[in-house]
Amino acid sequence: MTATVCRLLPVLLVLIASGKTDASTSFCKTLTVSGNPEYPPLLWEEPRTPETLTGAATAYLQEILEPLGVTLDVQNLGSWARVQRVARMGEIDMVAGAFINSERIEYMDYLLPPFTRLSAAVWVPKGKEFEYRHWPDLSGKIGGTLINNSFGQGFDRYAEQNLEIVSVRTIEQSFEMARAGRLDYVLYERLQGQVKLQRLGLEDEFVPLDVPVSTEGLFFAFSKKSECNTFEFRELIADRLYTLNNSGRLAELISEFTARYMSLQL
Repeated sequence: MTATVCRLLPVLLVLIASGKTDASTSFCKTLTVSGNPEYPPLLWEEPRTPETLTGAATAYLQEILEPLGVTLDVQNLGSWARVQRVARMGEIDMVAGAFINSERIEYMDYLLPPFTRLSAAVWVPKGKEFEYRHWPDLSGKIGGTLINNSFGQGFDRYAEQNLEIVSVRTIEQSFEMARAGRLDYVLYERLQGQVKLQRLGLEDEFVPLDVPVSTEGLFFAFSKKSECNTFEFRELIADRLYTLNNSGRLAELISEFTARYMSLQL
């Protein structure tokens, strides 16, 4: 190897590495994202610009994408059920927060690792608590949750075959139905339930039973039909996600966006 080649080799290696990163993101300058608008402090409708969503999940994703030179376009599609339909059709690139189930993996590619883990609680009106140890204890009772909500593959399958659960468009509807005695319980994540009920002024009217129905990883997930969905780009995001997960940054954002959500006027 000549002296000239030896001097140029480090430069060539840098150019090759840079070219690989540029090639993997050049076609995806903007990532179109949506998610569950009923999910504070991770996601909710931005009051000043209701066509978009805000929250800790998209702020976290923004910090992942920023060093990659990718712009985040966060859209409010109106309901969690519609978000999933649009992702299936490939009209958005990514869902910012989804649990895994067999239906969703047919049209979404999940990014590892999950960016957080959430426990789903059985919420009941205070004074109407009942013994709950495992799923069969919900038999004979009427529950409520959001349309197309998932609490993990195992519980979803069991609920479909054994439980009566009313699906509604907003979680406020479920809580109001429970207050009126039309539901025995509401299925909703513990974190989101605490935040939502506190802002509604109902934190003293509901309690979560001690045992969760499930604890599942929450993922960023690409639509399989997205042009941004390539192996190279997924690997770049996964590397950033792993680093941020280990830094504890999401906990800071959850605290910050919980305060923001609680300050909103009803």
